[in-house]
Amino acid sequence: MNPLTPIESVLTEVLTWLHSSVGLTWAWSIVVLTVLVRVVLVPLTIKQIHSMQSLQMHAPEMKAIQQRYKGDRQRQSEELMKFYRENKINPYASCLPILFQIPIFIALFFVLRDFKDDIYPNFEASSLEWINLVDITENTGIGWGPVLLVVYVISQLTSTWLMSTQMQSNAQRYMLMGLPIFFIPFIIRFPTGLMIYWLTTNLWTTGQGLVTRKLMPKPAPPQKKSSRTPPKSAADAPEPVEAISSESTRTPTGQPVRRVKKKRGGGRKR
Repeated sequence: MNPLTPIESVLTEVLTWLHSSVGLTWAWSIVVLTVLVRVVLVPLTIKQIHSMQSLQMHAPEMKAIQQRYKGDRQRQSEELMKFYRENKINPYASCLPILFQIPIFIALFFVLRDFKDDIYPNFEASSLEWINLVDITENTGIGWGPVLLVVYVISQLTSTWLMSTQMQSNAQRYMLMGLPIFFIPFIIRFPTGLMIYWLTTNLWTTGQGLVTRKLMPKPAPPQKKSSRTPPKSAADAPEPVEAISSESTRTPTGQPVRRVKKKRGGGRKR
């Protein structure tokens, strides 16, 4: 049994309900389906943003650990994991939204692949076109599909740039920015409906990035440790110097002690 079959069934039911009950075309049903998926993933997205912010703030400390144990990879990994636990950082939280979207993406591919044979014949007078440009069941390389592909690449670069600004390494940022161009030869063979799904996802991610950068507060920066620590209580604090000197210059009767200045030269006569 295909492990994605349950997801395919859910996607088919949602698309069918959006088309027959809500009255949307098949293409706009895919757009609404994408929005529903992204809404469900909002809690994971919030964790992703907080995780990336925490990694960015603790980047100097992690870099110091990497430099300290650069000759011992195993010890370096152990110390980094220990650092993550102490500071409550989940380095894998930034990947959660993508990991949950991958099976949905693949399942939707299979749904659209057999759409004309399994789903479309059950509905009469239903259009497969999106804004009279593309057919959701045809490959992206047909007709106006390449234009949609260009819009996809631009949206992917924009959404990736907004998310990658939280990353520590420029190499990671450049790698993610180059992935959309690398995937073009594969994406051009996908059904256009799948491209609509991914394009809507990128537009959502772009808007989400702009909103969260302004509204979501950043976690408090880590407290800097200092070698000078204040006394634990007032009882442990040392007494002021003025108070000690004033008490030591008084006699038991409470009278101040008269100080006599010594003459220079030890009092010898010239």
